[in-house]
Amino acid sequence: MTASVPEESNQSVVRPTGEATFPRSARLLRHADFERVYKQGRRHFSASMTFFYLQREPGNPGTGLRIGFTVGRALGGAVQRNRMKRRLREAVRLTRPTQAPSADVVINPKKTLLAADFTAVVNEVRQAFVVIEKKLTVSAAPESEALNRPTGSRKPKAGSR
Repeated sequence: MTASVPEESNQSVVRPTGEATFPRSARLLRHADFERVYKQGRRHFSASMTFFYLQREPGNPGTGLRIGFTVGRALGGAVQRNRMKRRLREAVRLTRPTQAPSADVVINPKKTLLAADFTAVVNEVRQAFVVIEKKLTVSAAPESEALNRPTGSRKPKAGSR
C-alpha cells in the first residue's frame, strides 16, 4: 500500500509557458528524419556530446530548429540513459534559439555528460547552437549567390583555338 499525503496532488504542478517550452513541433520524432541527418548532415564535436545537423529544404514544414536525442545502450543502463536525456532536454529548453535557421539537429551525448556540471552542459549546448547557426548561415550564402549568377554559355575568345 502506498502512502499519500492529504491535500497534495500533482495537479498544482506549474508547467513551463512561453519561450521556455520544448513543444512537439520543435522535436525530431521520426526515424527517417534521424537517418537523414546522420547520412547527409554535418557534425560539431564538443566535450561531452556530438551534434549532427542538417539544414531543411524550404518545402519542409516548420521553422527553426528541430532537435532530437539519441542515447545508445553503450552509455549505460536505462536509468543513466534517461538521466542524460532529461538533462539534455532541459538544457535545450533553456537555450533553444527562437530565431534560428530551419534545420534538424541530433544530439548524441558522451559518457562524460553524466559527470558534467549542469551549467557546463547548458553552456556547451548554447555554444553549439551558436556555432551551428553560423555554419548554416555561411553555407546558405554561397547557394543564394549561385542562384543569382547569370546562366548560359560563354562565347569562346577569338584567339583561344
